[in-house]
Amino acid sequence: MTKDKIEKLISQLTLQEKIGMIHGDGFFTTKGVERLGIPPFKTSDGPRGVRKDFENDAWKDIGLSYDYASYLPCNSALAATWNRAIAHETGKVLGREARGRGKDMILAPGINIMRTPLCGRSFEYMGEDPYLVSEMVVPLVQGIEENDVSACVKHFAVNNQETRRLDVDVEVSERALREIYLPGFEAAVRRGKAKGIMGAYNKLRGTHCCHHDYLLNEILRKEWGFEGITVSDWGGVHDTKEALMNGLDMEMSVTSDFDAYYMAEPLVKMIENGEVDNKTALAKIDEKVRHILNVMNELHMLDGERSAGSYNDYNDKAALRQAARESIVLLKNDANILPLDRKRIKKLLVVGENANRQHAPGGGSAEIKALYEITPLLGIQMLLGGNTEVVYKPGYYNEDIGNIWANTGDSENGQADSLNQDSKEAQESQKTAQEKKRQRQKEMNEKYLQEALEAAKDADAVIFVGGLTHDYDTEGQDRADMRLPYDQDRLILELLRVRPDTIVTLVAGSPVDMSMWLDEVKSLVFGWYAGMEGGIALAEVLFGDFNPSGRLPETFPVNSKDCPAVVLGEFPGGDKVSYGEDIFVGYRYYDTYDAATAFPFGYGLSYTDFVMTGIRAEVIEDTEESKSVKVSFDISNIGNRGGATVAQIYVADKRPRVKKAAKELKAFEKIYLEAGETREVTLMLEREAFTYYDETAHCFRVDAGSYMLLLAKNAEEIVDVTEIEFAV
Repeated sequence: MTKDKIEKLISQLTLQEKIGMIHGDGFFTTKGVERLGIPPFKTSDGPRGVRKDFENDAWKDIGLSYDYASYLPCNSALAATWNRAIAHETGKVLGREARGRGKDMILAPGINIMRTPLCGRSFEYMGEDPYLVSEMVVPLVQGIEENDVSACVKHFAVNNQETRRLDVDVEVSERALREIYLPGFEAAVRRGKAKGIMGAYNKLRGTHCCHHDYLLNEILRKEWGFEGITVSDWGGVHDTKEALMNGLDMEMSVTSDFDAYYMAEPLVKMIENGEVDNKTALAKIDEKVRHILNVMNELHMLDGERSAGSYNDYNDKAALRQAARESIVLLKNDANILPLDRKRIKKLLVVGENANRQHAPGGGSAEIKALYEITPLLGIQMLLGGNTEVVYKPGYYNEDIGNIWANTGDSENGQADSLNQDSKEAQESQKTAQEKKRQRQKEMNEKYLQEALEAAKDADAVIFVGGLTHDYDTEGQDRADMRLPYDQDRLILELLRVRPDTIVTLVAGSPVDMSMWLDEVKSLVFGWYAGMEGGIALAEVLFGDFNPSGRLPETFPVNSKDCPAVVLGEFPGGDKVSYGEDIFVGYRYYDTYDAATAFPFGYGLSYTDFVMTGIRAEVIEDTEESKSVKVSFDISNIGNRGGATVAQIYVADKRPRVKKAAKELKAFEKIYLEAGETREVTLMLEREAFTYYDETAHCFRVDAGSYMLLLAKNAEEIVDVTEIEFAV
């Protein structure tokens, strides 16, 4: 459909029909205009797959079987692969399933920067570094949108905590905003061509992000040239006039009084009462409708030539298993205990509630009604078969004491309740229930602990699978600290005393405090919420069927008090939160201020060894408008088996004119090599790799001078350095 035809279509719409297109007429859909062939616009959560369906006007599960779907690795797991091709393939699966379920927009991916490890939704996001996020989100969005379905990149912007998420006011410098918190969104729009952007719940500098003129009009539309649909987070609109004027296209919420939404009848009355200039208001409404129709046209919703999609296709499961495999991070392997030799293990003890737990149903709006989910226990038994006796002991007791999304009282679902989580009544009720459960948990923990220790004595090998659950990694609440719940630290220490060779495996979406036992454990694996194939992928890593290649997408601090948001800024703040750490987020802080970490950004081990040497660089172009540098180095697999590693290039300004981080990630490549293989790798660095945001000139600039290029295995392990000079 041409632009002229779209304009003609707009001219044929009545005001009420236009209004119906720009706000929810159901929890996940808007009104269509049947007489003109305009269908409703249907959305669905979420980042880990297509969410189950609810009744149109009630948070009630429809209770049918057709909405079982694939459960994808969480976004933090996807980021841990450091593999753009994996992101693209996963995006293709997500988009195909969304289209197969009849959706027009999938509310994914989430790319808010992991400012703190305590954020409840960290598992939905893609790490602490804007370059890594940008490089992973672009192929993910492209994969989604190859299927005639729109991505909806969220949450725009500075949505970095769940505490008071509906009204907290973020104060952040323009430089930090531009260098840290916006690049992923810009990449998704400019390079990924994302058709949807979701506004954030929080405020930025006093204004709610879902109707923020500077964010939505000035930056998103004018600077980045975004032509898609801006969607509010569900319940994120607070003012009719601001929603009309400040760049929002579609208002969605969690209540069933659809005509009372800010951009519904209140907007019509505002126009009728002359509270806004009639001509201006109608032009703004037309603009919103135009954005929606343009996207509908690009998705072939108006011409009948649309892809049908598919879901639960078993051909997709191989891609999801590979994504899960590549996400797993080997953190320690002293004495090469891993991989385990299955032929030598006749009796295996698996300890830990997470070994037997399914995570797909939790986490808030990221919940998935999974067709299946292979737990670690199931994956291990599947891999080993009948020649090994697998004994399972939970080791600790979990009675779901923290999840604010659990069904309560009269509610059919925690979605709407989550917006009222800060009420005094809700807090008191939760506090009483938690106290009763804590007492029972204490009693049961002791029983389970003793059973696990006794079973460990005569096992040939012991694998502990613990970590977090979606009672902690969840929408609507932040974690109080980084400690492992359910008294797991004690259990791990006791297991290590009985069996020093215990393999500790953690499943979580964000870092945990390991300080009580990290020096004692010899083998440590971090497994994430890795999707429906996650359990078998983990088993394959533990027993050597797959050589681990995941790398941390965020720094693992020793504890939460070491986090820059706590040391230099504020978390979680009160009415306002000040990002006093400025650009020093994640490794930028730990490097620059020489602070200790448990594990650095970009870290991960392998069952083979790699050597990277001989970094060399050539300035190809050096003008004020354009920079281009070719970087080459050699990489060798000196071990006895094939595997993949991630070569990382960091840039450091030798004599910065403004305060900068000690170094910043500006290129990476995941490289697979057979045993004994050597390869030359060449990467290109463009102007953006050397820029900083000049708050006076209101632009990104590059200063003339010397820059070091650091070849690294992770943010703390630099293996080679070279230097370049820019004359202008």
